[in-house]
Amino acid sequence: MDTAILPLGTVIRRQADSDEQAIRLWLHGKSAHSQRAYTSDIERLRSFVVRPLPQITLDDLQGFADSLADLAPASQKRTLAAAKSLITFSFKIGYSTFNVGAALTVRKPKNTLAERILSHEDITRIIEREDNPRNHAILRALYETGCRVSELCGLKWRDVQPRDGGLAQVTIFGKGGKTRHVLVSQRLHEELCRLRGSSGTDAPVFPSKSGRALDQPAVFRVIQGAAKGAGIEQRVSPHWFRHAAASHALDNGAPISLVKEQLGHSSLEVTSVYVHARPTDGLFKFLNR
Repeated sequence: MDTAILPLGTVIRRQADSDEQAIRLWLHGKSAHSQRAYTSDIERLRSFVVRPLPQITLDDLQGFADSLADLAPASQKRTLAAAKSLITFSFKIGYSTFNVGAALTVRKPKNTLAERILSHEDITRIIEREDNPRNHAILRALYETGCRVSELCGLKWRDVQPRDGGLAQVTIFGKGGKTRHVLVSQRLHEELCRLRGSSGTDAPVFPSKSGRALDQPAVFRVIQGAAKGAGIEQRVSPHWFRHAAASHALDNGAPISLVKEQLGHSSLEVTSVYVHARPTDGLFKFLNR
């Protein structure tokens, strides 16, 4: 079987015989949402660089990076990160002899998080003006739990457990295969109970008309319709509720460790971006006027 030479003289057996096999191994274990996004990114790469992965050069990757100029900065970063990840993986499994992706620089895009944090008043208006019970509960659940849209769609009734005082505990299985438990209000718990009816423990918390779990595009439509009904001109997505939950909680004195745990961030550094996105002080207070 073919082998590839790794640093320090390590030898690894070749684990793939084609691009398709290497890509399939690379995608294994990733969420359905991530697989769709990564597949799209890699298809773009392979359309631009028409040669097998082991033959891709740094010049190819740099040309590919330049070809992404028409994309938003964040999309450029994600696409290049996917390309680097696949090329690194193909090297680690012995399919490629060299890891040319390691030499590609991915520039950080401008941080536009502040533009996607709605005020507490805007969030409240979006929620309260939604008169469809299911959709209203979706909005409140996104805000109170700070969950991702994929996590919301995956919720089943067994994930919602009552707690003392009318509260409820929601178990969320999310990104990176991590499980977290979040506490939600009595108000949201009561809304969910009214929606449940006779649904069994394995039924989706937020079903479509067919009875199956809502898919992500459907949730996007719910959010955008509710935002439009509240007079919000921006193109609001479900993730904006996650941003708002983190930012508003920190503004109101929540421990940053609690926000980190509830949102499922990998580190406090990730959570701290919300602090920097909405500063509470300014130099103007200390300058001569």
